[in-house]
Amino acid sequence: MPPRKLIDNPPTVDATVARINLRHLQAFSAVALHGSVTRAADSLFRVASAITRAVAELEESLGTPLFERKARGMLLNAFGEAVRARAQRVEDEFAAACLELAPSEPSQRGANAARLDARTLMAAMFSGRRMAVFSGLSEMQNMPAAARAFGITQPAISTLVGDLEARCGRELFVRSARGVTPTRAGLALAFRFKRALAELRSIDSDIAAIGGVVQGRVVVGALPLGRTLILPSAIAALVRQHPRLHVSTVESPYEALAAQLRSGDVDFILGALRPAGREADLTQETLFDDCISLIARAGHPLAQRAAIGFDDLRQAQWVLSRPGSPTRELLEQSFRESAQPSPVPTVETGDLAILRGLLLQSDMVTAISAHQLHYEIEAGTLVVLSRALEKSERKIGITLRSGALASPGARALMAEVRRVVVDQGLPGP
Repeated sequence: MPPRKLIDNPPTVDATVARINLRHLQAFSAVALHGSVTRAADSLFRVASAITRAVAELEESLGTPLFERKARGMLLNAFGEAVRARAQRVEDEFAAACLELAPSEPSQRGANAARLDARTLMAAMFSGRRMAVFSGLSEMQNMPAAARAFGITQPAISTLVGDLEARCGRELFVRSARGVTPTRAGLALAFRFKRALAELRSIDSDIAAIGGVVQGRVVVGALPLGRTLILPSAIAALVRQHPRLHVSTVESPYEALAAQLRSGDVDFILGALRPAGREADLTQETLFDDCISLIARAGHPLAQRAAIGFDDLRQAQWVLSRPGSPTRELLEQSFRESAQPSPVPTVETGDLAILRGLLLQSDMVTAISAHQLHYEIEAGTLVVLSRALEKSERKIGITLRSGALASPGARALMAEVRRVVVDQGLPGP
């Protein structure tokens, strides 16, 4: 049985998410579509006064008018256009959730499942906070922990899950003595809720950007190569320009970061790109080409040699990244291209601090991008050995979710990353 997943940092509800009522957002979208409160009310089967009140309350919660009220109808202003783009994407996620939850077998199609559509599912969720609670429960898989994290009672969470299960006609969690485990349907719904929450979180930032202010939160998936120089330089420059922006980095293997990118928890990934076409739902932008270098301490016996042969490399002690990592695969590929056996490492580690310490305190050799040890090489404590590795090139860049509408802060940070790459004179793609 797999161990219970532990959450070191319990989820919190973003202020924008907590403020926005999904029914108000539905009313706003209907008015934006029809240009009239009356026609919007007819389309939603609600009275006109309720639609007017919903739009007014959404405008109050966002702190800005979204329409120009004219005799011929309601016209979106610039703020309204920005909100409409996010609202449409939220509705798209709910529509996708309904398609994914539709029973595949005729015997499963009950009355509740037949009524499920994006409009009724949004109305049932009522608020972004409820989506956050459901998504948090799917991650923590423990109802008392979720109740504490969100400051609500366990019965309230049970009621939320029960209501959703009744709406969907599907079991969303399996209860046991150890906690709750999301079913396949529960995971699919939580995934769509998280993507919808990412859109809601960007609304305040979109509105502020129209007034020339870049604010909000950016979450970057940081792969090893970008962590040493490129990303710190870009972040430092960005927050000097936009002090109201908050940047978070997530350091995990690529597969974990890609999953968070797909769910909307990460805005973009910076680091080594994967083979083109391998993941159709992700878009890659190449920033520069990189290669693997052999690196050792400045006083290493091989550091003074102009010519280093394979015999020298076989006799060396190696500290390498773990098997299966991109750097390790490139190194092994380079040796195979030369019809040579791959080095057998004395130490395997994915921690740059441990790697740096071993190189400085021993005669070990590593194979890694020189960018990752930039400051030590610049200071002269580590050196790049004269032996070049054949066929060790790789592309470094930005990975985005295909079709994503990046927040103003994420766009600004990506622009700074591109500027840093140009300023450093890194070789273009």
